[in-house]
Amino acid sequence: MSVAVDTTCDAILGGRLRMRQPKRGYRIAIDPIMLAAAVPARAGQQVLDVGCGVGTAGLVLVRRVAGLRVVGLELQRVLADLARDNVRSNDMADSVDIVTGDLLCPPPCFALTRFDHIMANPPYLKAGEATSPTDPVAACAVVEGRAGLADWCRFGACMLRPRGRMTLIHRADRAAELVRTFNDTGFADLRVCPLWPDAASVVGEPSRDARRVIVSGVFGGDGPERWLDGLVLHDAGGGFRDETEAILRHAAALDLETG
Repeated sequence: MSVAVDTTCDAILGGRLRMRQPKRGYRIAIDPIMLAAAVPARAGQQVLDVGCGVGTAGLVLVRRVAGLRVVGLELQRVLADLARDNVRSNDMADSVDIVTGDLLCPPPCFALTRFDHIMANPPYLKAGEATSPTDPVAACAVVEGRAGLADWCRFGACMLRPRGRMTLIHRADRAAELVRTFNDTGFADLRVCPLWPDAASVVGEPSRDARRVIVSGVFGGDGPERWLDGLVLHDAGGGFRDETEAILRHAAALDLETG
């Protein structure tokens, strides 16, 4: 099906994937790649990518871990259609399905399905607290609509198998809210991993000086919360450090157990 936006086709993951995406507004950044790197999935498991956009995180995860089954749920039909195109063009139809739908009213196909892992890159901005992008597709992707953080976590809790893991990437200044919401919706054994812009920022507070934070928790777990040292993204010259390049270009994993 054709989509009603101008698109480009761009290489990511060191050329391992080619992704169609809107030419303006909603564009792939490093966040979904970092998110996929932090999901400790294994062959034979099922993963749900909530708010999958054009499918980036799911396709990156499958490139790293063969033998997975990934389902992407996307509210915006234009992005879901692009995600389906990306699945086909990257020859991943045997591993990835895309479903158009709303987490507040899940499609019937989710009624009896439970997942080993859930990953999500929710909208970062609270409605009414920031200037919304003029592009409507981008606005829906970055500004919370009817579903707030608690709704995303409650949906994750409903869709996980017992002891399943949910992993989110979000703005670092909402880390405390995210941790509290995880705890309130039945998650424990949390791992909180700041993504620091550079080495100088590490001496600051994660919620103020980190760029993003990844939070991962076990549904029904009983382990303690642990804040990790995190990942420094850039070197002194402004380029990506080797550890960051390994994730962005070579599909390396981000280990949240050792941090």
